[in-house]
Amino acid sequence: MKQTLRTLPLLAAFALSGCFSFGAKPPPVLMRLTPATTIPADTSRTVAAGQAVTVAVPTIPQELATTRVPVRTGSTAVAYVKDAQWVEPPGTLFERLLSETIAATTGRVVLDPRQFAFDPGVRLTGQLQAFGIDGDAMQAVVVYDAALARGGNSIETRRFEAHVPIAAVNAATVAPALNQAANQVAADVARWIGN
Repeated sequence: MKQTLRTLPLLAAFALSGCFSFGAKPPPVLMRLTPATTIPADTSRTVAAGQAVTVAVPTIPQELATTRVPVRTGSTAVAYVKDAQWVEPPGTLFERLLSETIAATTGRVVLDPRQFAFDPGVRLTGQLQAFGIDGDAMQAVVVYDAALARGGNSIETRRFEAHVPIAAVNAATVAPALNQAANQVAADVARWIGN
């Protein structure tokens, strides 16, 4: 009898566990960025000391510190697109896209920040100011404030921005538009570094 009384709370807990959800249910499909230009397989590169490029994950404002896609309306309101979610935070996705695009279009060796000790050559850092939807203009918007240290004490900064029109604000339309805008910014950054 005592054994039965001890197991009843456990059975009740298991029965109730199916009734509650701890956290939001993920959407059926997660989104990612894909580079428009990639490095071919079996590509090998060598550069002189100081010529490698290290791309750091950009800093992001709080509205982007999530895997959801923000929609700005008016000058102060932010909402998020229903059922639209990245596989990881946008800063990390954008850093990988930048790295691949720079390596593929400039022919330079691009290092991950964890490999920075190999060659402290050119270092690209920055802030991802916008990576979402402008609901008033019906556009996907990517704004990246880049800072480039080319060695020594010289630092150069530049803002890169891309806008891609969208027909509707939903999960099906925002992913391709943001991917296109991010690739446009990455290509502009690669040209800047290549010069």
